Amino acid sequence: MAEEFIKSVEDGIKLSKRVYVGKDRNISAPKPIISMDQNVYLPTALMVYAVISDPGIVDNPDVPSYQPHVHGRCDPPALIPLQMNNIQVEADCYFDTAFVNMSGSWRLHCVMGSRSCDCRIAIPMGEEGSILGVEVEISGRAYSTQLISMEGQSDIDKIAKLEDGGFLKPHIYTLTIPKVDGGSNISIRASWSQKLLYDAGQFSLIIPFDFPEFVTPAGKKIAKREKIELNVNLGTAVEVLCKTTSHPLKEIRRQVGKLGFLYEADVMTWSNANFNISYAVSSSYTSGGLLLQSPSVHDLDQRDIFCLYLFPGNNNRIKVFRKQVVFLVDTSESMRGTPLENVKSALNLALLKLSSDDSFNIIAFNAETYMFSSSLERATKETIEKAIQWMTINFIAGGGTNILLPMNKAMNMLSKTSDSIPLIFLVTDGSVEDERHICDVMKSQLADRGPFSPRISTFGIGKFCNHYFLQMLALIGQGYYDAAFDLDSVEVRMQRLFTRASNTVLANITVDNFEHLQELEAYPSHIPDLLSGSPLIVYGRYCGNFPDLLKARGTVADMSNFDIDLKVQRAKDIPLEKVSVKKQIDLLTAQAWISQSKQLEDKVTKMSVQFGFPSEYTHMILLQTVGGKRAMQSIDVQKIPNKVDLQKLVESKDRKITFLKGTGIGFGNLVATADNVPPGFGESRLPELAGEVFAKAASSCCSKLGNCCCCMCCIRTCSRMNDQCAIAITQLCTALACLGCLSCCSLCCSDD
Repeated sequence: MAEEFIKSVEDGIKLSKRVYVGKDRNISAPKPIISMDQNVYLPTALMVYAVISDPGIVDNPDVPSYQPHVHGRCDPPALIPLQMNNIQVEADCYFDTAFVNMSGSWRLHCVMGSRSCDCRIAIPMGEEGSILGVEVEISGRAYSTQLISMEGQSDIDKIAKLEDGGFLKPHIYTLTIPKVDGGSNISIRASWSQKLLYDAGQFSLIIPFDFPEFVTPAGKKIAKREKIELNVNLGTAVEVLCKTTSHPLKEIRRQVGKLGFLYEADVMTWSNANFNISYAVSSSYTSGGLLLQSPSVHDLDQRDIFCLYLFPGNNNRIKVFRKQVVFLVDTSESMRGTPLENVKSALNLALLKLSSDDSFNIIAFNAETYMFSSSLERATKETIEKAIQWMTINFIAGGGTNILLPMNKAMNMLSKTSDSIPLIFLVTDGSVEDERHICDVMKSQLADRGPFSPRISTFGIGKFCNHYFLQMLALIGQGYYDAAFDLDSVEVRMQRLFTRASNTVLANITVDNFEHLQELEAYPSHIPDLLSGSPLIVYGRYCGNFPDLLKARGTVADMSNFDIDLKVQRAKDIPLEKVSVKKQIDLLTAQAWISQSKQLEDKVTKMSVQFGFPSEYTHMILLQTVGGKRAMQSIDVQKIPNKVDLQKLVESKDRKITFLKGTGIGFGNLVATADNVPPGFGESRLPELAGEVFAKAASSCCSKLGNCCCCMCCIRTCSRMNDQCAIAITQLCTALACLGCLSCCSLCCSDD
C-alpha cells in the first residue's frame, strides 16, 4: 500500500508539469527528487494531494492554457501534492503525553476550474500517535470525523474502502474528501495524541513539520506565515528547564512546573525540519507526587481521579539492579529474512550493554526450542561473543510457533534469584491458540515467586500477533510492552525496550493508604518498577480521601529499603481524565480480551466515543456538514440491520456518511500465523486457493485488456509482448479480418 502511494506521488509530480503559471513557468513544476530511497515521497508533515485519474483535467484553474491531449487514464490514480498557504501548530504536553492540533490551508492549484477531483489528506503523527479527529472546510461544505459503536463490525469493514481512509503506515493516517472543485481552498484541522520520549532526565517532543519544497505556492516570492504554540505543564512543584529546540522559540510564560513558548515567522519557504524540543525536570534525585482531580460533569465515571508520578532523576550515580536475563526469540518461518535479521541486530546490541555482573541466556523457539546454554551464563566478553556466533548459526527461520514451552523453561531458569532482577524478554510475530492459558499459567507461577519474581517484557512484530495478549502478559509480569508494526522500526524499538526495561532503580513499590481507599482502580493495576530511563506514571479512580502527604516505599539496588515523600495536591490546568484515557482503553481492552467480558467491552466503547480515542470496539466515520449543520448528529450502527442497508446508506446520492477503515490493531491472526505469513503493515494477503487465484487472474487480465484499447496504452502493451505472442495475435487478427471480409462479401453479393 505504501509502495503504491509512493509511485502515485512520483507520477503526480511528473504530471504537475502540465500546470502553467505564465512567466513563472520555470518554477511551477516541482524539482525532481534525486534519491535512491523512494520513501522521500512519503509525507513528513500534514499534506494534501489531488487524486488524478484523468490527466486531461490537470491545468491552472486561473490561467487556462493549451494542453496536448492525453490518452488513457492513471491507474492507480496519480497524487499531485497541493500548494500550502499557511500552517500552524498548537501542542499541549502533560507528563509523557502531548496533544497536537495542526491546521492549515491548501489550494487545489492543479485542476481546471470547471472540473473536480478527490483530495487525499495525509497526517503523519509522532511517537505512538493516535488520531483524534479531522475537520475539513471547502467552499460551503464541511467534513468531520466521528467515532461510533462497532456493532456489526464485519459489515462495516467490508463496506469501508481503503481509498476512503485508513493507515498508510503505522504513523500516517489518510482520508479522502470527494469532489473538490479546481481552484478551491481547503482548510484542515487535524488532532492527535502522541508520547514524549524520555532519556537522561529529559522529555523530548518531536512533531512532523518537514514540508517538501514543492508545496510552496508557485509565482512571485511572497512571505508565508508559520506558527507554533507550545504549552508544557507537568503539575510538579519543581522547575522545568528547556534544553534544546529546533525552531527559534520565544518564552511567553514561566511558572513552577509550567512553560509556554511561541514561534511565529514570515518565511519564504516552509519549514524543512521536524519541530523538536527537549526539557528537563530540575531534580538530580528520585522525586514524585500525587495529583487529584474531580471528574467533569459529563464523565461517565464519577469517581475521583488520581495520578501518581515518580521521576528517576538525572543523577548518573544512581545504581541499577543486577540483571538475570532470558531472551525468547520467535524463529518461526514467518520471521525469515528482514524481521529475524533486525531482531538479531537488536539482540547483539542488548548483549553488549550487559555488565560483567549480569547473567543471561537465549532461547530460540518455533515448534521446538533451542537454548544457547542449559543455564544462565555470566555476561563476560567471551561469553557474549559465543552467544553472537550461536545466534548466527541457530537463528534459522522455520516451523510453527509455540510460546508456552520456552516461557516455562525461562521461568524455571530464573527460579533461584535473590539479589538481582530476573527479566524475560519475549519477541514474537504470531498468535497462538493457547494465549489465555499461557496468561493463567504465568499468573499462577508468578504468585509463588515473592517480591523478586521474573519481570516479563514483551515485543510484538507486525499485525498478526495478538498485541493485547502481549500487553496482558507484560501486565501480569510487571514488565513493559512495545511493538513494531513496520519492519523498518523493529531494531530501533527493540533496543529502546531492552534499554528501558533492564535498568531498574527502585523495585517492589508500594504507596501508603492505597489499601484504605474504596473502589480503587489503577492503570496499571500493579505498580511497576521505576526505571532509570522512564518516568513511572500510574492513573486511577477512587472513592475516599487522601492525606496531605504520602510515602512511596521500595527496594534499591543494594537491597536496602527506600522511601519517597509524595506531596498530594489538586491538579490545575491538567485534564487528567483525557491524559489517562489512552492507557485505560489499552489495559481495559486487554482485560476484556482475556476475560471475554462484554461489560468491559461496553465500558471501552463508551470511553472511546466520549473522549474521541480509537479503540477495538469503535469505528471512525466521516460526516458531511450541510449548510453549517451536521448532516447526521450521531450514527447508531445497532439500528442498521444488515450489510445491504449499510451499502445503500454509503452509496446514496447525497453520501452524507463515509465509513473509514478500522483504526484498531485487532486481536491477532491465527490463520496467518499457522500459514507463516511474513509480518508487516497494511493489507497483507493470505494464501488463496488455486481456483480463486486463476479466476482473479483471468478477470484481472480481461479488465486490463479492456483498459488498453486506447492508442498509447495499446502501443505500450504491444511493445512488451514477446515474438511468439505477437505472431499469434497477428494471425488471430488476420483470421478475424478474413471472416469479416467474407461476411461482407456474402451480404453484398447475395440476392437480397
